[in-house]
Amino acid sequence: MRTLLWPRRSFWRSAQYFAKRVLRLTATPHAIAAGVAAGVFVSFLPFLGLHFLLAGVFAWIMAGNLIASAFGTAIGNPLTFPLIWAATYKTGCMILGYGKAGEADPLHLGHKLGHLDFAQLWDPLLKPMTVGGIPLGMAFAIGFYLLTRWSVAAFRKQRQNRLLERAKRRAEAQPVGAAAGG
Repeated sequence: MRTLLWPRRSFWRSAQYFAKRVLRLTATPHAIAAGVAAGVFVSFLPFLGLHFLLAGVFAWIMAGNLIASAFGTAIGNPLTFPLIWAATYKTGCMILGYGKAGEADPLHLGHKLGHLDFAQLWDPLLKPMTVGGIPLGMAFAIGFYLLTRWSVAAFRKQRQNRLLERAKRRAEAQPVGAAAGG
């Protein structure tokens, strides 16, 4: 249970692992970046349990990579969800003109979730979170798209240069007679 909330090594190491996995995907830089952006966007929507599915649908629509979309949903995790949910709720309340966030009657969230009363959760909670999640999710998705596309292109160029350098060193190390076929 502990490793679900706290990685074995560190959060930085886990982030590096995800970044390397994304950079090494075999797809175009646009497809990888569009997939990551789709996952990031969906992480700002309050529909837990549907994030992978929605990210895959959005990635498919944008000609993005499905695996990259799954990696993109990692932006929504137990550490970031409280921040994301608070920001999306407040933004949604502001857009919808609900007055100050939290000014309405208490939600009694535990009771409504216990009875799975979705209709009563929509107006006071899910609607503002969805409306607020769209602009925030789009802003973060655009940022992650640009960052990912640039990173993938730079990683591939650096890798190509390394491979060319390695091939050049191998060619120089071979005897002259061996290169001509002997």
